[in-house]
Amino acid sequence: MLKTRSILSLTISSLILTLASPITPMAELAHGATSSTFFVAQTPSVNEALLSFHGIVKPIVQGADVRIFVENNGVWSDAKLSTKTTGLGTWKIRSGASGFSQRVTFRAEISTGSKTFRTVSRSIAIKPIPILSNPDGDISALITPKGPGTRIFGSDVSQWQHPNDKPINFRKMYKAGMRFVMIKASDTRDDSDALARKYLAMDRDAAHAAGLYTGFYHYATMPNTTSRKVVIADAKAQAQRVIWRLASIGGYTERDLPYALDFENNCVSYANGKCVKYSTKKFNTLWAETWLDTVYEKTGRKPLFYSYPAFLERALKRSEKLRSYPLWISHFGVNPAIPTAEPGKKIVGCFVHSWTTGDCTSLWQIWQFSSCGIAPKYGVPGSRLDLNVYRGEASAFLKLTKGIWEPLQGDYLPVNESSTITIKDVKSSTSNKKVSIAAEVRRANGQPVVTGSIEFALESINEGESVTVFTQQAIRDASGLYTLSMKGFPAGIYFGVITFKDPTGTHATSSARVEFSLTQGAEIIPKPKPSKKPVVRNPTLDGCKKQIRI
Repeated sequence: MLKTRSILSLTISSLILTLASPITPMAELAHGATSSTFFVAQTPSVNEALLSFHGIVKPIVQGADVRIFVENNGVWSDAKLSTKTTGLGTWKIRSGASGFSQRVTFRAEISTGSKTFRTVSRSIAIKPIPILSNPDGDISALITPKGPGTRIFGSDVSQWQHPNDKPINFRKMYKAGMRFVMIKASDTRDDSDALARKYLAMDRDAAHAAGLYTGFYHYATMPNTTSRKVVIADAKAQAQRVIWRLASIGGYTERDLPYALDFENNCVSYANGKCVKYSTKKFNTLWAETWLDTVYEKTGRKPLFYSYPAFLERALKRSEKLRSYPLWISHFGVNPAIPTAEPGKKIVGCFVHSWTTGDCTSLWQIWQFSSCGIAPKYGVPGSRLDLNVYRGEASAFLKLTKGIWEPLQGDYLPVNESSTITIKDVKSSTSNKKVSIAAEVRRANGQPVVTGSIEFALESINEGESVTVFTQQAIRDASGLYTLSMKGFPAGIYFGVITFKDPTGTHATSSARVEFSLTQGAEIIPKPKPSKKPVVRNPTLDGCKKQIRI
């Protein structure tokens, strides 16, 4: 039985919520103006009205002081609510509201070193909320199963749900029945990881403010190696990236699901846009086990494992260790509105993998059943959205959020950590062939670097010498292992420097000298270009033809 209560006057509780303490001294912002977004929302709750304030400071400042001020009859006063910014420049404050009002206006004041600035002001009408007759205030009542098949409903998002940098309206997502969202938070590849980091900062606090639970996922790329030791080191390095990413947002909160490993591709070498080499089942399984164990050990929460049935069968060995981690399975074309529907089943026979049961079903916790959700319906820019359901009831869902983890000092993302580069191999022969240089870059503790790449530069030439124009491409073979492929050098002896650079600022720059020689090769005669043939366009295929669209 639900009932409502009303109180005429508005007071804000003096609860102070600090999400992250200063980790490194906060730098003065010497260039440009500091700014912060500012949002306030009434978050769904059980026992009392709950307000959520959040924003992002730009340029990113960690450890900046944030205080909330409230307006009363034209006078601004301190609401006694404060926090500090995280490693992503984000901040979030939650407070109970013991009264209701037609309209109340807030703003934030943020101090960055010697500077203090005010955000824009935001007004909100605080409304009475349904209160459970249960005096214990069972929070599971907020995790209403409004998805197909009366299941707990959710989605997953990444940069693809932010076309032209547009934000997601998570309040609309909540009103449409969703109760959780899995956010891409990290990636093996540096360029994709930078985008994940950016949108994580935008999405997590906004989703929490709307009443959604959030989880995170890391997209995995396998190393190109035949060494067991390299596989283990690479998995631990990618796990470390996840630990740092969690630390940068202050660790898990009570509204977070565990991190997930997105493992759906084991190609390690491409040519002309096609995969020409895959890593083995043995190495795939070892890598996944190592990553999962490392993240679990560091966070105290068992991470999820995301993939699809054919990949689980084809690319991984059956493993009791893998089976001990919860499965997030992707299987489209099966409707979860049907009570007996099960993902991971073949029409005939079984997908055989670590999570297969005796009746050919899968032991799954989350099921991604469509990539064709009607995005605008859920407040998401664009046309398509991944849709998910949770397997169990609200009480089982909440068990995933009970792990407690606070990042240790050593888990925070280092700044300009020293690195060492070692040239492992140089291959050069004739001027018509590529020069190949293999290099290894390690951290101060001997572990592989987690981010960054390498490049070659010729040593300064003497006056009157011609400038050699060449091209180069760095390929990441594994964490800290790179192969540099170069072409365009005439015959001669060359001296230069291989430099490791990390645009994220995590690892410091390091360099090593290198030399190679080339003899004259056969002249390359360009092949005549064939005449263009008329382009025959195939009809556009509907990628959502057999998927669930709701």
